[in-house]
Amino acid sequence: MNMLKIVAVPMHKEGRKFVAIFAIVTALLGLVWMPLFWLGVGATIWCYYFFRDPVRVIPQQEGLVVSPADGVVSLIEDVLPTPDMELGSEPLTRVSVFMNVFNCHVNRAPIAGKVAAITYHHGKFLNASLDKASEHNERNSVTLEAADGTRIGVVQIAGLIARRIVCFVQTGDTLGAGHRFGLIRFGSRLDIYLPKGVNPMVCVGQTAVAGETILADLKDPDIQRHGTYE
Repeated sequence: MNMLKIVAVPMHKEGRKFVAIFAIVTALLGLVWMPLFWLGVGATIWCYYFFRDPVRVIPQQEGLVVSPADGVVSLIEDVLPTPDMELGSEPLTRVSVFMNVFNCHVNRAPIAGKVAAITYHHGKFLNASLDKASEHNERNSVTLEAADGTRIGVVQIAGLIARRIVCFVQTGDTLGAGHRFGLIRFGSRLDIYLPKGVNPMVCVGQTAVAGETILADLKDPDIQRHGTYE
């Protein structure tokens, strides 16, 4: 095991200015009182790791839906997708992955496909773990369409602390499964809308890893995982 790769994790460019601000404030605190300096050092290291962008091993099997975020599966329920996502008018299974402030916040595409629609919604900043956050919080909806026409919706949701949703893609762009498409700053959640009739292969309480954890199999939609984590 290469310990350098574990400690020196690459940082996404979105975090550079924040780490620089933390470092400058830390240096100024050192001029005031050394204990504050060391607190600042800890905060700067945390900021660096918040924006970490580690390499992931993406499953290559066709039809797999991978998690778009690091975090914990907080909700699995059938709900009506919003019309702007262009996913139809029937209830779909929604898998929610909650990211705390210690998770990697780089978001990855759950499937390979074309960006069919993007819609940004202004909203509140409720706790992202709450069910109503999907409807009331600030959010950005992205619809991906696979080569066979299958569509999956991914929604970036701002949380209690998060105040900035970043989306790297535009309508018409083509993404590979596990490719980076966005980032949310400082604690948030992602909702994934599976196609009609596709069962999730995860359960509530399970830890998900962006680009690696398999959420569903479009080629075998009847596979389903039952269980609870304690």
